[in-house]
Amino acid sequence: MLEAPSPSPSSPAPRRDAVGIVLALTSAAASGTLGVWGKLAARVDLDVPTLLTWRFGLTAALLLAFGAFRVSRSERISLLLLSALYAVATALYFAALARITAGTSALLVYLAPAFVVLYAALGGERTTLRALLALACTLLGLGAVIGWPSAADRDGLGLLLGGAAGASYGAYLFASGRLASRAAPLALTAHVSLACAAVFAVLGSLGGTLSVPTLPAQWGLVLGMIVVPTLLALPTLAGAVRRIGAARVSLLVSTDPLWAIAFAALMLGERPRPSVVLGGLLILAGAISAQARSRG
Repeated sequence: MLEAPSPSPSSPAPRRDAVGIVLALTSAAASGTLGVWGKLAARVDLDVPTLLTWRFGLTAALLLAFGAFRVSRSERISLLLLSALYAVATALYFAALARITAGTSALLVYLAPAFVVLYAALGGERTTLRALLALACTLLGLGAVIGWPSAADRDGLGLLLGGAAGASYGAYLFASGRLASRAAPLALTAHVSLACAAVFAVLGSLGGTLSVPTLPAQWGLVLGMIVVPTLLALPTLAGAVRRIGAARVSLLVSTDPLWAIAFAALMLGERPRPSVVLGGLLILAGAISAQARSRG
């Protein structure tokens, strides 16, 4: 079901667009559960490097068993490059998170749509006024949802790491539309998972925190993260980029914070700030505007 076929002449553009939009929103919603998993992990004494190492490592092992690593040599080179970009973006995000607040870290990561537009412009692609307005609307909405940076964010290195995470994630989205256009989404997920498992295993080992989960609740969290924000989120993201392109997908996945806030309210009882409503409307307006087909 997650294996997204390549677009073909028999697949009408409107239908392909609709499927791409649904896949992107599904990916955003699945990724939006990460905050809930993180809070639950803290409650059962499961540290981040251990959680992520087992999440990605077991995902890679599972996909290996299903033959997801069977790709051509040229595809493998492209997939390894994309995997490195995703792993770097993830590691930079958590490095930033250790120095600045979660809200500012998230805001910097979701500058990714701006970087996608920048990379496209550097590659000679024409950027429309509609796309720029949609981008501005989305970024304003993200600022309103996440909030103004606090005194805890006056850390130059932390801000630099967060910005680098956004640039890396934008590069992953941009490059995935070009380097992995023929690769199966599960093949990309397998390579990304393997790279991330290696990165977090090294980080956990260096920090002396890497361990084996022992409690049923800990293994339940690992299993949940394998299914929802990994096996569901990553293949649907890849399938969306193949259908509607990195620029449109990057704006749609910017709804991730809205899903995160909704899940936190439903599952953890957290009450959103009033500014979230305005920010949410701006994000949705930007995402919807970006989906309108330009004429001429």
